[in-house]
Amino acid sequence: MTAERELRTLAIVNWRDPWHPEAGGAERYAWEMARWFTARGTRVCFVTGRAPGQARRERVEGVEVVRLGGRFGVYPLVLAWTLRHRRAFDAVLDCQNGIPFFTPWVLPRRVPVLCVVHHVHDDQFGVYFPAWLARIGRFLEGPVARWTYRRHACVAVSPSTVAAMRERLAWTGPVHIVPNGVTPPGSVPEPAECDPELVCVSRLVPHKRVDRLLDVAERLRVRIHVIGRGPEEAGLRARIAARGLADLVVLHGYLPEEDKVALVARARLHLSASRGEGWGLSVAEAAALGVPTVAYDVDGLRDAVVDGVTGRLVRDGEDLADVVERALKELTGPERRRETAAACRAWAAEFTWARSGERMAALLDAAVRRGTAHGLEDQSFPWPR
Repeated sequence: MTAERELRTLAIVNWRDPWHPEAGGAERYAWEMARWFTARGTRVCFVTGRAPGQARRERVEGVEVVRLGGRFGVYPLVLAWTLRHRRAFDAVLDCQNGIPFFTPWVLPRRVPVLCVVHHVHDDQFGVYFPAWLARIGRFLEGPVARWTYRRHACVAVSPSTVAAMRERLAWTGPVHIVPNGVTPPGSVPEPAECDPELVCVSRLVPHKRVDRLLDVAERLRVRIHVIGRGPEEAGLRARIAARGLADLVVLHGYLPEEDKVALVARARLHLSASRGEGWGLSVAEAAALGVPTVAYDVDGLRDAVVDGVTGRLVRDGEDLADVVERALKELTGPERRRETAAACRAWAAEFTWARSGERMAALLDAAVRRGTAHGLEDQSFPWPR
């Protein structure tokens, strides 16, 4: 009698690692999964791109990290690496950051693959690339990925991502929700009683639209702290200087975790001007500190913000500054601030990396036993509201 297969070895392929200078929420998600499975006793290999100065191979927290190639070169190099090691793993998490790695092309049929999708990039390709390259990106993200993973399954991080995959990518295969977790803060201060300050935690890249915060600062004359780095930083600094807002908009760049938490925790509101997310990890991390968020009513952020409870959503036709002003007026009284902070913390507590890891493990364990990720029974994730 053949012994039942078990998940002993797992490859996680992701565009970047958490230490890459352009890392974001997708990298945090992939790494937290790697840590969780390693702690469970699974041998995990994290295969990713390599930024200048990064080691090609190292072991971090028990995870074997393999770095190959740059922004575009990582894709063929990871595929070649997977081909060489195609019999070394029981399963693969193939993380899609715009386009996936298409690992099923080189893996044995019996190795199940879960394609992890954070958000649909279709319009976003046009923000970063010329029209011809954007068309290629959309073709790879849509029809090619749909065909490649037809015998496997997908994991999405939020209901918005599932809806976008169905509507904009015409995805018909199984999609399971495994959300991001939130690392609980060590201690949470009471809401600040001083003059209100705002904060935005974001990579400084075009689709995050951090420049929209300048209008908020100028009109409301409120200080906004921006935490994060990226290629838009120089241009953003120039616009701040040109509008005479250097005393109101403070760009902090990268901050150590302890300093970032302290700055977010003292803010009256957290802001996000992004045009779309898979979920919005920075929103949930602010909520864990008792800080509500004002964000646009777009993919992902409409899942990360419970409108009227843990923040406010900016609807079509509304102005960001108007909504921020209303939210600040609502939080004028200390009792209201305490109630809102408590609601934010309670909501964030529903999302833990352990719970997400257990859900991912249930999918992978079942897929390995069956020899396929296709047709896995989905246990609907109870998204808190």
